[in-house]
Amino acid sequence: MELACNGTAKKVAVVEKQETVRIRAAETTFDGLYLLSNLDQIYPFSVDVVFAYRKGMGNAAETIKESLAKILVEFYPFAGCLTVAWNGKMVVRCTGEGVPFVEAVSNSTIEEWGDINRVDPKLRKLVYHPDEVNSILDVPPLTVQITSFRCGGIVLGIAMNHVVVDGKGLSDFLNYWAEITRGLPFAVNPYLDRSILSPTRPLPIDISHPALVGKQSPVKSIFVQFQEPIVYQSFCFEPEKLYQLKEMAKEDEFAAPPTSFEVISALVWIMRTTAFKIEPHKTTKLLTAVDGRPKFKPALPECFFGNGTVMSYAQCTADDLVQKPLSFAVKIVHESIKDVTGD
Repeated sequence: MELACNGTAKKVAVVEKQETVRIRAAETTFDGLYLLSNLDQIYPFSVDVVFAYRKGMGNAAETIKESLAKILVEFYPFAGCLTVAWNGKMVVRCTGEGVPFVEAVSNSTIEEWGDINRVDPKLRKLVYHPDEVNSILDVPPLTVQITSFRCGGIVLGIAMNHVVVDGKGLSDFLNYWAEITRGLPFAVNPYLDRSILSPTRPLPIDISHPALVGKQSPVKSIFVQFQEPIVYQSFCFEPEKLYQLKEMAKEDEFAAPPTSFEVISALVWIMRTTAFKIEPHKTTKLLTAVDGRPKFKPALPECFFGNGTVMSYAQCTADDLVQKPLSFAVKIVHESIKDVTGD
């Protein structure tokens, strides 16, 4: 049994979890080591996603179990476990042991949990995580939890090991899963062969990457230095406000307006730097995840299953970021994304 306190209603929501079971692929799948790319090695953390449905169905858990077993025939790495190969790199050992699956019941309604779009630690109660985790190797490639609520609604909680797949790959997997649950065939078969990302020998490095070079002593975490409580909040930017921000961010009246992503990213970067009171001479960086699938040479298949995400790095001093116009930050963000190429 786990407890979660709803900060708005001041009510403790109880989530009772049943014993974990393993959902195995419905058919025999590949048995052996599934090699991972160099890109996969740089994301040693997990990602949680929750989907809320106010109107559930009586046999939801059994339907999800059945369709999960079917989808694992194609996405068999999710049914294995991480290990370290002879070369020191992480790989998936495809054992067919299955995906950890948990059924849970909450004594509350979905509405009492508040806005699930907000980053809120209590939502972790709706996602299954193993009790004993000493390293990323102990984190399953995928876990699934379905929680039933008093109101009749359900929440599907997914935990994904980022070493195995990125957000785009997870989104594709969920779409495939939805199709197979509805009894539909795949529109396009997933592409699981990661040898396409094998590095060349020798590895050519023709472009410098100054943003990746450390120029000052690293700190463990800015949150350790910041003593005030951190508040999680979501914000809605109405179309009119977005238009005003884009006009503010234009370098001149004839310039093309920036994208919504660029202007909001720049604004949040400025506000966060201000809030954390970063020293003016310190360099501050904004990292943006960019889908590299269309940027590689040759481009990765659209249905590539794995990590095809690369990071763009926007950087400048805190003083320049805070003191200069919004257009300055927006231009840096724009250029950093533009600089992400196949090289």
